[in-house]
Amino acid sequence: MRLRVVTLNVWNRQGDPKRIDLINLELRRLAPDLVSLQEVLKSPDHSQLDELIHDTGLHGTHQADVLRTIPPHADRFGGSAIATRWPHRVEEVLDLRMSDANDVPWCSLAVTVPLPGEGDLLFIAAATSWRLAAESARERQVVALTDLDARHRQPLPTIIAGDFNATPDAASIRYLTGLQSLGGRSVKYHDAWEVAGEGQGYTWSVDNPNARSEIGRIVRQPRHRRRVDYVFVGSWDAHPKASCEIQAASLAFDLAVDGIWPSDHFGVVADLEISAAPSA
Repeated sequence: MRLRVVTLNVWNRQGDPKRIDLINLELRRLAPDLVSLQEVLKSPDHSQLDELIHDTGLHGTHQADVLRTIPPHADRFGGSAIATRWPHRVEEVLDLRMSDANDVPWCSLAVTVPLPGEGDLLFIAAATSWRLAAESARERQVVALTDLDARHRQPLPTIIAGDFNATPDAASIRYLTGLQSLGGRSVKYHDAWEVAGEGQGYTWSVDNPNARSEIGRIVRQPRHRRRVDYVFVGSWDAHPKASCEIQAASLAFDLAVDGIWPSDHFGVVADLEISAAPSA
């Protein structure tokens, strides 16, 4: 069956308030089946997730819906959220804060999604440490993410999507894509953009005015462009009796509407063909 996956860092409440309506309109146009969202605000009297998926037919869960305690800074920077075409079951919410990365309020959500006619699929909405010098923390976080997958893995290939704050040549991404080991361990997931994307696929770039000021403050280099948002698909090694072909990958939320840019990140949309039967 055909499956469309979208990931986007929503950028909490910063920028023009009309951005949220633009993201909602684009989600309705894209009609995704699985959505990973980062930096989504949630409070007792306001749900940004509800606004984002209004009239999309998607079923949503915010990390605050399942966490017992709210991480520090979540009221300002938001948390992770997931939305699926079919009702999902939350398996686990993973708090990835560490001693050297304790300012990350974004947890990772793992849910099981029943795909009609195919079976169950594990979908993980992920986020890792944002600081430029936090690659050591990101390495441990991605290992924890693959452990999360191993604990709840289903017969259909696992899909992991989110903002990883690391470029394809970083150790954390190389580990996920099977190009290097970490701590004597190795895995293999397919990077949708590497398989089916065209061009560099930069998702955090000075070409986006919303990102330009943050890049100026954090990176302080005038031509900074990075690909840090990903859709990963589990490989044959972990799912020998099923298949998932990546057919297309492109940027989303990468154009201004009436001068308003949807977020400080561009999103990624991946079209997959998934089957409970192994590929021929």
